[in-house]
Amino acid sequence: MQPKVMMKKKNISASKASLILFLCQIVSALDVPLDSKLLEELLQPPTITQQSPKDYIVDPRENIVIQCEAKGKPPPSFSWTRNGTHFDIDKDALVTMKPNSGTLVINIMNGGKAEAYEGVYQCTARNERGAAISNNIVIRPSRSPLWTKEKLEPNQVREGDSLVLHCRPPVGLPPPIIFWMDNAFQRLPQSERVSQGLNGDLYFSNVQPEDTREDYICYARFNHTQTIQQKQPISVKVFSTKPVTERQPVLLTPTGSTSTKVELRGNVLLLECIAAGLPTPVIRWIKEGGELPANRTFFENFKKTLKIIDVSEADSGNYKCIARNTLGSAHHVISVTVKAAPYWITAPRNLVLSPGEDGMLICRANGNPKPDISWLANGVPIAIAPEDPSRKVDGDTIIFSHVQERSSAVYQCNASNEYGYLLANAFVNVLAEPPRILTPANKLYQVIADSPALLDCAYFGSPKPEIEWFKGVKGSILRGNEYVFHDNGTLEIPVAQKDSTGTYTCVARNELGKIQNEVQLEVKDPTMIIKQPEYKVIQRYGQVSFECIIKHDSTLLPTVIWLKDNDELPDDERFLVGKDNLTIMNVTDKDDGTYTCIVNTTLDSVSASAVLTVVAAPPTPAIIYARPNPPFDLELTGQLERSVELSWVPGDENNSPITNFVIEFEDGLHEPGVWHYQTEVPGTQTTVQLKLSPYVSYSFRVIAVNEIGRSQPSEPSEQYLTKSANPDENPSNVQGIGSEPDNLVITWESLRGFQSNGPGLQYKVSWRQKDVDDEWTSVIVANVSKYIVSGTPTFVPYEIKVQALNDLGYAPEPLEVIGHSGEDLPMVAPGNVQVHVINSTLAKVHWDPVPLKTVRGHLQGYKVYYWKVQSLSRRSRRHVEKKILTFRGNKTFGMLPGLEPYSSYKLNVRVVNGKGEGPASPDKVFKTPEGVPSSPSFLKITNPTLDSLTLEWGSPTHPNGVLTSYILKFQPINNTHELGPLVEIRIPANESSLILKNLNYSTRYKFYFNAQTSVGSGSQITEEAVTIMDEGKMAGILRPAVGAGKAMASRQVDIATQGWFIGLMCAVALLILILLIVCFIRRNKGGKYPVKEKEDAHADPEIQPMKEDDGTFGEYSDAEDHKPLKKGSRTPSDRTVKKEDSDDSLVDYGEGVNGQFNEDGSFIGQYSGKKEKEPAEGNESSEAPSPVNAMNSFV
Repeated sequence: MQPKVMMKKKNISASKASLILFLCQIVSALDVPLDSKLLEELLQPPTITQQSPKDYIVDPRENIVIQCEAKGKPPPSFSWTRNGTHFDIDKDALVTMKPNSGTLVINIMNGGKAEAYEGVYQCTARNERGAAISNNIVIRPSRSPLWTKEKLEPNQVREGDSLVLHCRPPVGLPPPIIFWMDNAFQRLPQSERVSQGLNGDLYFSNVQPEDTREDYICYARFNHTQTIQQKQPISVKVFSTKPVTERQPVLLTPTGSTSTKVELRGNVLLLECIAAGLPTPVIRWIKEGGELPANRTFFENFKKTLKIIDVSEADSGNYKCIARNTLGSAHHVISVTVKAAPYWITAPRNLVLSPGEDGMLICRANGNPKPDISWLANGVPIAIAPEDPSRKVDGDTIIFSHVQERSSAVYQCNASNEYGYLLANAFVNVLAEPPRILTPANKLYQVIADSPALLDCAYFGSPKPEIEWFKGVKGSILRGNEYVFHDNGTLEIPVAQKDSTGTYTCVARNELGKIQNEVQLEVKDPTMIIKQPEYKVIQRYGQVSFECIIKHDSTLLPTVIWLKDNDELPDDERFLVGKDNLTIMNVTDKDDGTYTCIVNTTLDSVSASAVLTVVAAPPTPAIIYARPNPPFDLELTGQLERSVELSWVPGDENNSPITNFVIEFEDGLHEPGVWHYQTEVPGTQTTVQLKLSPYVSYSFRVIAVNEIGRSQPSEPSEQYLTKSANPDENPSNVQGIGSEPDNLVITWESLRGFQSNGPGLQYKVSWRQKDVDDEWTSVIVANVSKYIVSGTPTFVPYEIKVQALNDLGYAPEPLEVIGHSGEDLPMVAPGNVQVHVINSTLAKVHWDPVPLKTVRGHLQGYKVYYWKVQSLSRRSRRHVEKKILTFRGNKTFGMLPGLEPYSSYKLNVRVVNGKGEGPASPDKVFKTPEGVPSSPSFLKITNPTLDSLTLEWGSPTHPNGVLTSYILKFQPINNTHELGPLVEIRIPANESSLILKNLNYSTRYKFYFNAQTSVGSGSQITEEAVTIMDEGKMAGILRPAVGAGKAMASRQVDIATQGWFIGLMCAVALLILILLIVCFIRRNKGGKYPVKEKEDAHADPEIQPMKEDDGTFGEYSDAEDHKPLKKGSRTPSDRTVKKEDSDDSLVDYGEGVNGQFNEDGSFIGQYSGKKEKEPAEGNESSEAPSPVNAMNSFV
């Protein structure tokens, strides 16, 4: 029995090897060189290059242009179908096709009606190699119906009540943009209290007397027809009742406690909650069981609209909006499901093959629900297309084997589900072409001796030609290690010698013919420097010359370049470059360096370098350079109260010109002996006008500066005492910070002595409590920098100012600063502490912020204290180690990481200010769920016998939950370390040992052991052991294994693993699949496309109007919805055209967006303007024009 099993394994391995070999052959499709001339000559099936969008909404007043462009060789011809049947354009005088194109032009402007051409169009481009088809293009004219007549009763509303003004615009195509204005064409102001919903209605959370007016007007703008429709004005009258009753929030939309929303992958998800209440409720959004996606979440309409861009399946879930005011809250849960229209994983790609080759087309797409894949050949369902013995369809793959020229075709892959479809064309082009050589004839190659030579022979042919190289006209074929033959036809001579020069012939041949091409190779002598420049030492002001004599191939023209220190030679006439040398005249110290001679030809380059060292010339009288001597004869003239003129005589320059003079002063009255910088002037100036301060005893000195350094200071000038005056400035850095809860400490930086401007410097300190109608309190203090105000309330703002004064009067009025009296500990703890356990190691805690008045200080944040109470699996307590997390600012939530699974925790929250922490909130208990356990603490294998082993183990150190079982897996290992079949055993959690029986003797086994909780399996430990050899049995004969209950599974052969059974089941499945495809095609053949009925039947209230971009009639574009083809037909589902936003502002998480309109204008009505149609490429729609109507400024 055992040998039979081994034989099956060999057969399976052989089949796998054949499959791998086949796939390798498939990969080797023919490469077509990107040679323009070659590409023009080769036959090629059609390829669609441009087409109109799938959902094409047209202006009913302009000609309809349906694009279809394609390329191919020979150029393709074009035909169209309309609603599934042939569209004969020759029978309709209004329809023409552009020359050399498939683009249709329907001449509406010459009497045609766009509604008559509504339908589903498809273009086919065909030549002798196949047929490519376009998408189904749904043509629908845009519509802008008039508002239905209705009698609007005046709205009588009590102050404080909610109100909804319904717009109910006419249904247009595409849906209109809604906005509210008054009779003066001014936007109605919107706020948290009054705002427009996604459906266009105007919502009042509570009405106020100022809402009374008779001109609430709803406008609908239809972009495609460039029309604006106006609803009759709505009158609102608010009557007052005293007192106004406050009300807790009630949701106006959506209604009820829950609702659902389906959105497609990649679209924008818009969720809305608008609430009534007094005071006006504030809206907050959360996602239950998760976070709102960062960087993709935005809040609009005063946080009433939650916007998530580029949604994916991960965004599905429950979204809760909470409306809250001081009287309570209301909430609504919206269950969001994200579906997906088909999208490509692997789109089919064009395939170029030679006769007899293999290949495959792969079409893989994903979506939600999973899309159905169907194939067409030349636009015909493949099940009814002409048979091709080289073709085999396997689900999303078509496999080609031993193709022939007649196998050339264009295949279409259609992936569709209920939300849309994808259609891709990919051709199989089987070419039988005689060889062509693309390298120009007699091309000349030149190389330097002893270097590689690469001779090109670019070629193409189908089947792929064989390449051979010959030297000379009648030479023999080139072979041997001295040549390298590349796959692209290039011949490489690794070391070319002079005797390699000559003519080389490249021959390309396949079964359809042969061709040859000759190229020339010339091997040149290398360039050499036979006399290199040498190291030189030269005296300053001398002359030096470097030689560079070269030898080169007589057919090459060398150029010689000289460099100094790897850079160009200085632009100096002292450097003379000759044919073989470089001469430097009148050498200076700057000429010291490395000089390099570089010789370049078109094929090689050589260089050589030498160093030049410049030394001093014979001794000459040295010039002494030194710092200047100090200035002298300082004199003060023109003494005034605030200025004086200082003059001096410069000292000796000492052979280095004076660049500038520095003037310093000493205040002998306040800081004797300390010199301060005053100013500096150029070295050519010996007089300066100096600005002075009052009440200073000035002395001045001057310092001269040249390139060598600074001189010694001059002797001081005579003293000059300026008159006293009021202070010019007040103290700086005034602050008010309390050190105790009942005081205010006012500090400032005192004026320096010479800033006092006179004797008797003091400070007038003034303060008063901010936002309280109180008088200033003032006190005059001596020349200090601090004053303490006692008996203040705790942490209240104060206005503070400090003014300088002296014996002559006050400084100018000082600026006021805001300070605060001392902080005290916060009074209350955060409330409504909630814990949401995310997983076994992470939880999220929420709390309500404390009122700012109770913080009694600067709010620094919140601290969360949490600690583990006990492990739920061990029921053992341990030393409580509290952990603290600090959340800065007014944050009301935070994450608790690093929790232990299956444990009980407590936590509390405290508010923190500059004084310290406030009281703790009541302890909140929460539990973490189970996790996967750690690995068992040990696994021992003992008592080996002929056919049994004993296993013992220890429970996991960290069970992280209630253990449900242990999983044991084991398998034999043969002498070549190959693993045998794997056996799995589940063991009760209360066991700690197991005896495995009925094992093979003298066999090594590998064991994998892990524990399980209800969550899953933990990490495993492995061990190996060997059963004892049975000396009584013959070596190499395996004993058959028999069943052993729980320990060992039976080795009976499973029919499901047999190759013949698997092959039979695959054949049956393939046959059923083909029959199903034929049935579907026959059932749906010739389907119609009732577009209008579907449009009316599928009007979707969830579809939102296009959003305005920047409040003007700018350029508009239609975004298409990818809708599916019905099963077996080409009838698309109803589509709507959406307009993308262009004025969204990116905001931080949790912050709102105030989307205000800035509009004014004087006229609303129907307007028109010409727009230019540009061809849409791919699936993009054409753009609408910018209207010239006066509404541009506000719509």
